[in-house]
Amino acid sequence: MTMTPTLVAGVDSSTQQTKLVVLDLARGVLVHSSALPHPDGTELDPTHWWSALHGSGSAEPHGAAAMSIAAQQHTTIFLDEDGESVRPALLWNDLRAAESARRLREELGDAVWLEATGLLPDSAHAVSKLRWVAEHEPENAARIASVLLPHDWLTWHVLGRQGDPVTDRSDASATGYWSPHTEQFRVDLLTRALGHATRTPAVLPLSGIAGQTSSGTLVASGCGDNGATHLALDTAPGDVVISIGTSITVSMRTLHPIDDPAGVIDTMADPRSGFIPIVVMLNGARVLLATARMLGISLDRLDVLARSGAPDANGALLVPYLDGERNPVADASSGRLIGLSRRSMTPADIARATVLGLGCAIADAFETITRSGTPLRRILLVGGGARSACVRQMVADLIGRAVEWPRHREHAAYGAARQAAWALTGESPDWPTLPSVAVNPSADRAWVRGVRDRYSAATVDRIG
Repeated sequence: MTMTPTLVAGVDSSTQQTKLVVLDLARGVLVHSSALPHPDGTELDPTHWWSALHGSGSAEPHGAAAMSIAAQQHTTIFLDEDGESVRPALLWNDLRAAESARRLREELGDAVWLEATGLLPDSAHAVSKLRWVAEHEPENAARIASVLLPHDWLTWHVLGRQGDPVTDRSDASATGYWSPHTEQFRVDLLTRALGHATRTPAVLPLSGIAGQTSSGTLVASGCGDNGATHLALDTAPGDVVISIGTSITVSMRTLHPIDDPAGVIDTMADPRSGFIPIVVMLNGARVLLATARMLGISLDRLDVLARSGAPDANGALLVPYLDGERNPVADASSGRLIGLSRRSMTPADIARATVLGLGCAIADAFETITRSGTPLRRILLVGGGARSACVRQMVADLIGRAVEWPRHREHAAYGAARQAAWALTGESPDWPTLPSVAVNPSADRAWVRGVRDRYSAATVDRIG
């Protein structure tokens, strides 16, 4: 008699869509998947995410014994005493809190923030968004009784809003008021930002159980999407993950937090143990989409053109700050195309100039993150933008190291499914290693130094 397999589900509520994967617990094989899009914008009613999660079947996932929800980090949801939204959520890529973040840094000093939280407040962090609401919407600020990030809020809703909300250490570390040293919320910093204290969710461990759905599905604690991606890839200390999605993130698993006086690196916690220092840039794969739209071509055609252009795009280079930028801080900036000449004014060189700009941003972040002292182990390239062969080769060329491209899939959702399996069984599932393709640097990289120098000069000029 054929035994019905035990299933586990992982959900990723990202910026652009909700993705559900249901896996066979024993083998890690995909049984079912679905997805629904989210509205665009940097300010949204969180019920849009609940509607997408419910509509995709993620609220009661396909007979799964256990489930876990990963979601976009930093995005901040403001709730009143009754658990209702005070105002629309502010997404991670909303830049309006940049000046509020600067004031918070000035009030306490960078050294105090780094010691307290392992990061310096910027526009993305919940602590900065709370200060912005306090400064610009005092009536709303007075009504805020609790603050949740999307994975916390969605987990609470899946459980029918029964009991108190919970979170995990990866998302707690993204708020700007959690200590990597004590692993406790710093309510004093939250109070400084908002003007009064609020409730904070309980922080559960990786295998923690938040509750059960009405149909009996066990619900794990969940985690942030970056932590979930590291779970999916089963990273170890020294592994670097470069993710090219809506944003670009370059993160490295370490045993200890990293304090970066420049404020480029945020110390975020790994859902398992240890930390994931991370550099986050706002402009990712949508830069490729924008150039493809400008040229009137598909992304596949853009990839072909970029590979056919001159290695250095004949001097052309895109500074990819199309939506402002977070690292480096350039919230009032915009993108620009430099080095144009009659020679470089071709579709191939414009396409390549776009990939060069993204590649240089990644190379800068990679050099920053790997100065931490943790011995480098693997470099893994993931996300929708990594499906471009030119992007993969460009990253290898510009950082001068071989990179691994795991077979494309929804890594954050798979990581959430791994967490669900962990919560169900009490241990990490023994699933097969994801096949990957190695991409080595080109033999001729004489053009790299000139491109990196042009990018550095252009970005310094842009934010100066």
